[in-house]
Amino acid sequence: MSTWYEQSVFYHMYPLGMTGAPKYNNVSEPASRFQELDRWIPHIHSLGCSAVYIGPLFQSSSHGYDTKDYKNIDLRLGDNNDFCSFVSHCHREGIRVVVDGVFNHTGREFFAFRDIQQNRWDSPYKDWYKGVDFNWQSPLGDPFGYEAWQGHFELPCLNLSHSAVRSYLFDVIRFWIQEFDIDGIRLDCANVLDFGFMKELRCETQAMKQDFWLMGEVIHGDYSRWVNREMLHSVTNYELHKSIYSGFNDHNFFEIAHNVRRLEAIGRQLYTFVDNHDEDRIATKLRLKDHLAPVYMCLMTLPGIPSIYYGGEWAMEGKRSSTSDEALRPAVSMDQEDSLRCSLTALIARLAHIHTENEELHTGRYQELLLTNRQYAFARYGQNSVIITALNNDDAPAVLDIPVPIQASTAEDLLAPEGEDRLLPVEGGRIHITIKGSWGAVLKIKGDT
Repeated sequence: MSTWYEQSVFYHMYPLGMTGAPKYNNVSEPASRFQELDRWIPHIHSLGCSAVYIGPLFQSSSHGYDTKDYKNIDLRLGDNNDFCSFVSHCHREGIRVVVDGVFNHTGREFFAFRDIQQNRWDSPYKDWYKGVDFNWQSPLGDPFGYEAWQGHFELPCLNLSHSAVRSYLFDVIRFWIQEFDIDGIRLDCANVLDFGFMKELRCETQAMKQDFWLMGEVIHGDYSRWVNREMLHSVTNYELHKSIYSGFNDHNFFEIAHNVRRLEAIGRQLYTFVDNHDEDRIATKLRLKDHLAPVYMCLMTLPGIPSIYYGGEWAMEGKRSSTSDEALRPAVSMDQEDSLRCSLTALIARLAHIHTENEELHTGRYQELLLTNRQYAFARYGQNSVIITALNNDDAPAVLDIPVPIQASTAEDLLAPEGEDRLLPVEGGRIHITIKGSWGAVLKIKGDT
């Protein structure tokens, strides 16, 4: 039996951007932007998503990752009661809620850093941060130096090997679970977090809430170092993200298939996506917009836990500049939903429902069935059943002859329009199908008994 997160399609929300919150947190009273975020929940449910990853959420100075208070919602969004109501609303709709855990660093307004600024070597928190050294000054004028995340001195790095820091952060997570009833955490910068901290985190959260999910942001490296029984349940599959847009742009399905094969051992546990709050949107990256449809067919049927970034369902474009990510995180109101809806919206919703309803796509074994530069077919296995995805990234229609790996007589085309015959014959252990240009098919095949 698969877990809730293995069955889920996620919807990724960047609340400060999507609500048009001020760039800097200079407010003294909570805003009411959660009223706007609440309005997204019916839309998320209609898309077929059963979980949201929302963040950053907690009090910060600017972009959300310079935390100054882990136990209070950012005033630009609202207050703790507003977030409690949001989570309750999601849960009533059958939607789980995962939040950002920014534990690698804090902002300079965090109480422990402020205490070091004030009390220097007499501060009880001087060991809470990496590399604190009173023999030099930071570039921002502090009477001490410290290790900063990627050289950004507004983000001092926490010392996660210090027991008091760990205890504090575990207490924060316990507070989030008790106060808000969250279902998981996405660990920011998990690629540089202390492994001992993550192992202890797994034990601590497992005791706090059954089926609590830990997902880490990891870009490069051997994902199995983080995803295992001792540490995290999942990490971000940046490798698949890169191979999908590159494979379509270069008409090279071999790149995607190679990546899936290489990650087969843990691929079904990874968090998959085609765009997010840090990456240029897929509608901008693709040279041919017609490829959006088969790209989302890949996302929803290849091994992994798929995620839609807000606006992706409307083919929204966005490209980061050398100094800003704001174009990736635009303000969008639900008042715009009708004008933004397009053919891709309905396709993504159909694919998300297919993913949710078919256990083959949760933890089912992957098998490559057909592979050329421009055509690709693969199977995902269930109990005496398979789902076969067939893709064509050519402009012209393609005739595919696909082997069926189980004994069967018919296949059901899950993407067939209403009113059309959904059944295809399986003849001689093969399916013969014509797929139009820049399109695909998702076929359900039940074994003969």
